Amino acid sequence: MADSTKDQQHPQYKTDRQVVNQLLAGEATDYNLVELARLTIRYDGFPGARDIQTDLKKALNRWQLTEAELFEKTRAIHQQGEVYKGLGRGREDWS
Repeated sequence: MADSTKDQQHPQYKTDRQVVNQLLAGEATDYNLVELARLTIRYDGFPGARDIQTDLKKALNRWQLTEAELFEKTRAIHQQGEVYKGLGRGREDWS
C-alpha cells in the first residue's frame, strides 16, 4: 500500500522552479505578477513541491501583496490582454 502522506513530484517542477527563482530575484512587473498568480494557483493544495510553495509566498511578501491583491491585479492585467503576447510560448499551459 502506498503512503498517502508522501509528497508528489509535480510534472512541471523543473520549469516552474526556474520561473520561481526569477520571481524571487525580479521586480513586480506585470509579467512577473501573472506568473506568480499562475503558479500560486497551480501549486495551491498540491501535495509536494513545498520549496516552490514557500518561495511563492516569499515573492508575494517581498512585493507586499496579499494573495487577494495579487489576483485582483492580475485580473486587471489579463483584461488589458496580451501579457504573454510575443513571448513565443506557442502552447497553452494548463497542467
